Amino acid sequence: MSRSALRLILAAALILPACRDKAEPPAPAGAARPYVVGIFQSVDSPTGNEVRRGILQAFSEAGLRDGREVVVTIRIANNDIAEVQRIARELADGRVDLIIPLSTQALQAAILAVRRTPIVFGAVAVPYLVGAGKSAENHLGHVTGVVSTGPVRATMALIREVLPAARRIGSLWTSSEVNSEYYLDLAREAAAELGFELVAVPVTGPHEIHASLQRLLNEKVDALFPMSDNTLNSSFGDIGRAAEETGHPLFGGFLRAVEFGACAALGYDFYEMGLKTGRLAVRVKGGESPARIPIQSMDEIRLYVNPAAAAKQGVVFPKSVLDRAARSVAITPTAEAARGPVLD
Repeated sequence: MSRSALRLILAAALILPACRDKAEPPAPAGAARPYVVGIFQSVDSPTGNEVRRGILQAFSEAGLRDGREVVVTIRIANNDIAEVQRIARELADGRVDLIIPLSTQALQAAILAVRRTPIVFGAVAVPYLVGAGKSAENHLGHVTGVVSTGPVRATMALIREVLPAARRIGSLWTSSEVNSEYYLDLAREAAAELGFELVAVPVTGPHEIHASLQRLLNEKVDALFPMSDNTLNSSFGDIGRAAEETGHPLFGGFLRAVEFGACAALGYDFYEMGLKTGRLAVRVKGGESPARIPIQSMDEIRLYVNPAAAAKQGVVFPKSVLDRAARSVAITPTAEAARGPVLD
């Protein structure tokens, strides 16, 4: 395990004794005012936004109207760690009845800032490395949520199936995100097992992606597989355009990557993840203790493909891959994100 991950584990150990205590959070506020929910993203990303959309839909299905039964406040930290911590403290100090962090960094900051206010997280790859608990059943008494650990090995196996002659896989990862480093460790293990050489180049923020990607392409890699993290997902369109220009096959670690230029992507439906997260939040609002709700996982890994991007990247999908694809997306990385995907 990497040094940064070990440091996080040691820091988390300071608060893990609470896992054994299963301390009950305070009861929701009375009917005198609406129940206040703080949704907290560390970055404005396609995955986080889909989770948030699912959460709000779950509230609507439960008859919780924003401004009536609930008041929803949305905070986005713009990928600034200091701002992530500041927002977490602000939510902890404010009159918020429930906090919903939507990234590993946001969850870590919320855990450090909050001791009793209920936390229901979503889109978190490694909750146990940042102090949420030791297992799905043994976790902090005021914390529960939905884990989003991506199918890294399955994606590497997909690359082997699509590109049987490939040898060098190029990856970008974000050195300041423990979830990204965790995924990189999984990718290295899978690469060794599947006969790949993994060439990984770090970035510290969006401003480094172009230079780091160019450095990676200079390594003569056969395909690109960036780690799925907040920094890279929020700038995936830039990576997609580079893959189109250079003809490098690009595989994504989150489903919506195919809308931004990946030829194929394996992952979870983040909207459905949001529904699952929101339904847990509704249970907590109704008085159920997070201590009694096991941390949940997603059940179905889906495959999306983008034949137009594949053609530009020199990729011909085997019939076995096309038969498994849940969606075929007809969109190019240069199209405006606001248009959304066209699915057939």
